[in-house]
Amino acid sequence: MKMRQNTTKFLIILLMMLFLSGCQTAQKDEYSKFNESFYDTFDTLTQVVGYTKSEQEFKTYVEKIRVRFQELHRYYDIYNTYEGLNNVKTINDNAGVKPVHVDQEIIDLILFAKEWYKRTDGKTNIAMGAVLEIWHEYREAGMDEPQNAKLPPMEVLQDAANHTDIDKIIVDTENNTVFLADQRMRLNVGAIAKGYATEIVAKEIVAEGFTSGIISAGGNIRVLGKPLDGVRERWGIGIQNPDKLIVSDEENMLDTIFINNASVVSSGDYQRYYIVDGKAVHHLIDPQTLMPGEYYRAVTVVAEDSGLADFFSTEVFLLPYEQSRKLVDSFDGIEAIWVMPDGTVEATDGMEKIMKSQGATGARAE
Repeated sequence: MKMRQNTTKFLIILLMMLFLSGCQTAQKDEYSKFNESFYDTFDTLTQVVGYTKSEQEFKTYVEKIRVRFQELHRYYDIYNTYEGLNNVKTINDNAGVKPVHVDQEIIDLILFAKEWYKRTDGKTNIAMGAVLEIWHEYREAGMDEPQNAKLPPMEVLQDAANHTDIDKIIVDTENNTVFLADQRMRLNVGAIAKGYATEIVAKEIVAEGFTSGIISAGGNIRVLGKPLDGVRERWGIGIQNPDKLIVSDEENMLDTIFINNASVVSSGDYQRYYIVDGKAVHHLIDPQTLMPGEYYRAVTVVAEDSGLADFFSTEVFLLPYEQSRKLVDSFDGIEAIWVMPDGTVEATDGMEKIMKSQGATGARAE
């Protein structure tokens, strides 16, 4: 079974737990809880849960969320061309040829990625596309024909790595163009695109009036306000135990954290992989070694901004613990959990304060 199917199953179970937890009477009977999902954006399941005064109101918000996700999916797509639209694939197709005029959402995403690459340890690099294309091809081939699964040759990866200089992404903000100054360079925004898009959608739908809900785009979870059930003050979000891929109840979760107006994003070796010689080979590639990172089974990041949480979930996964912990501690508003290869768990002080295992709850503060 391909891992994309397993991941979808996990997301369904996770959000079912969210839907079923704390099903108290809605606040003064004004609000009811609804949920809906769709699977036509970012090649993943997107689920929405929230409190509104009517089902029709909820469905109206969900449709606006879906339409906006579809638009952002087309902008950030690296595989498909859309008539009348310049997207990230268009930029890649014109590498070393000419600047490409793009919409502001693409400019903003690229500038965001370049800024945080410079501000961190440089593990999350959207210019890694040439390397990641090779890994993608070998992973797809290995999933289609497991008996013939192989690792990419290191010399091929090293050759591609010569074309990953993020400074060669030239952004002209006056003319809204992007130019790749290396003909063999390719952008791959997979490490941040879903989270970044989720943040855009969340802010826009809150401005429309949807102020109590959860948006989960492929596990990039963005919480809006607090649950309007008249009981809880914070939403409870289950964190997957990487050793238990099929989650049947809360006891099989690693932990539960309680948040409002924030995002939760996890990265792990269990999410997208193929098997080579009996070993799982996952998709989170270290730009220095050009191989999958092996410091952790999983990391989970909490941040107010979903794009930032998505970025940091990859960044901290690819750093050894002391360096990873130092990076997280150096930024206010970023919290993290690390699951080590032996199953032990480390967490920032701020994360411990919102973890169920450390006594946190979603109940109304006394």
